[in-house]
Amino acid sequence: MSTAAPQRSVAYLGPRGSFAEAAVLAWPGSADAELLPSASVPAALEAVRSDAVDHALVPIENSVEGSVSATLDELGSGQRLVIVDEVVLPVQFSLLVRPGTTLDQVSRIATHPHAQAQVRRWLAEHLPEASVIPAMSTAAAAAALLEELAPFDGAISQKIAAEIYGLDVLADEIADTADATTRFVVVRKPGPIPAPTGADKTTLSLFIHQDQPGALLGILNEFAVRGVNMTRIESRPTRKALGDYYFSVDVEGHVADARISEAIMGLHRVCLDVRYLGSYPRHDGHAPVLRDGVTDADFAEAREWLDRLKENG
Repeated sequence: MSTAAPQRSVAYLGPRGSFAEAAVLAWPGSADAELLPSASVPAALEAVRSDAVDHALVPIENSVEGSVSATLDELGSGQRLVIVDEVVLPVQFSLLVRPGTTLDQVSRIATHPHAQAQVRRWLAEHLPEASVIPAMSTAAAAAALLEELAPFDGAISQKIAAEIYGLDVLADEIADTADATTRFVVVRKPGPIPAPTGADKTTLSLFIHQDQPGALLGILNEFAVRGVNMTRIESRPTRKALGDYYFSVDVEGHVADARISEAIMGLHRVCLDVRYLGSYPRHDGHAPVLRDGVTDADFAEAREWLDRLKENG
């Protein structure tokens, strides 16, 4: 007798009306899944670690403001999670208010710090005297406007949040950069790695033995000599001591690719710790351009040549 598969569940940075909700709905893996909004990035990831959900979708990088430190730090420490997919979403912002509120009545605004950075010029031109209160997410700011004692008059959020929470759109498409995007990642507990597609990314957290001259160069060399292209690298504090950092890295390729697996082995030799955070399909489907000598066939031929050399002298 057949048994129906259990329903998939996905936590995301909520509440309703957030960009993360739009991203999770755009992720093909969310079809027929139970979607559970979380109050913060750590809460969404903890839901996976505690087996409350199967997956979490959280923001990791914005084209204007850079990486989301909460996501990098949570993935770089604690019980390991792995990235299995990514979603890139165009983002645009609106100024939402309680019904009947006019622009001259807006003196305090709530939003996420990344959103504030993306509407800085608009605020300076239209609401130069307004103060901005940080919120856990843009949608959380919109939802909080419904509270009777909310200490602000407006929220910078996604336009759809106005419909969800019964708010007015006082100004639409207010982002300083029209084509801004945010990259979200889908994570779960370690398990079978998605098969290589030929257009993949691998994410790593790299911890050095100590802060010394050439520490970063040693890491970069492991990628450079094998023709591995890096799409993102940044340092983050380990939280152990002032000046103690690790490197968060995205590279083109899959751990099943010879150049990636050999680079990771090299990093294992030169780093204090290598935290593998997954290999997964690129959202844009762009395959890397490989120079001569770094394809899987090139590595296989070199291995065969060495085996013959060791056997026959």
